[in-house]
Amino acid sequence: MAKSRSIASRVLKDRTFLWACLIATNVAIVVLAVLLMSIFWQGWDTLSWKFVTSFASRKPSEAGILAPLMGSVWVCTICGLVALPLGVGTAIYLEEFAKRTWFTKIVQTNIMNLAGVPSIVYGILGLTAFARMFGVFGTNVDDAITLGNEEGFFFLRLPFGSSVLAGGLTLMLVILPVVIISTQEALRAVPSSLRSGALALGATPWQTVWGITLPAAIPGIMTGAILSMSRAIGESAPLLVLGGLLLVFNTPTNLMSDFAILPLQIYNWAGRPQDEFHAIAASAIIIQLCVLLLFNGIAVFIRQKLQKPLQ
Repeated sequence: MAKSRSIASRVLKDRTFLWACLIATNVAIVVLAVLLMSIFWQGWDTLSWKFVTSFASRKPSEAGILAPLMGSVWVCTICGLVALPLGVGTAIYLEEFAKRTWFTKIVQTNIMNLAGVPSIVYGILGLTAFARMFGVFGTNVDDAITLGNEEGFFFLRLPFGSSVLAGGLTLMLVILPVVIISTQEALRAVPSSLRSGALALGATPWQTVWGITLPAAIPGIMTGAILSMSRAIGESAPLLVLGGLLLVFNTPTNLMSDFAILPLQIYNWAGRPQDEFHAIAASAIIIQLCVLLLFNGIAVFIRQKLQKPLQ
């Protein structure tokens, strides 16, 4: 009798917890749906091709998002090109080749701690390391070392200053711990029997990783990359500390160009008292969602192309 009551109590608790999770999930979905509907309702009328191809203006009817849109594309592209290879390579080394010593344990602990650090802290780090380079080249702009033509595509300046390259590298710092951790989890999910079979057939450890482990872990790695890039697209605090601009009247032409990003522009418009600016802020949010879906779609396409069956 007591045993049946215990079983009934556990079943009741299990069902109660399940229903609580379902209710919480449905409430979050409803809130998100209402928020998206209100954004589309408010910003659909001001959304046009002119809005996408125009620069920022103090007049809502003439304002556009071309500069922050291209700035976001440049910053996120630089971030992805640097963070993904570096993060995946670090995870492969730590998980497949590094010996389990006290040093690797300290490194692993610090990586996990860095994943929870507020993004504005990375902005301060990016300002010090990339924008000013610890003051090694001085604090005066005239003392900067330059290479190439400032008006051309190839132009490099040390220190980087508040450039699109510094912005991309700062966002790289934000998502790098997440990429490393997600890649490690994907590598751990690969059955050890695949590694043992490859090594038994005479493959070297690197051949095993490159030909067996990494292809099998691609879906998990790309999932972590998608989530990381989604976070990078919406980040504004680190770039605000770095010196991201709100009014830029040109698109980036090289890695040292000044830049604006969509989240900062949306924040600027949403904070103004005029309803017209609120409407174009909603339109910019719609464009931001489209860019996010585009990046995620490309990542999902790459994941599907690179995915190989474990058989």
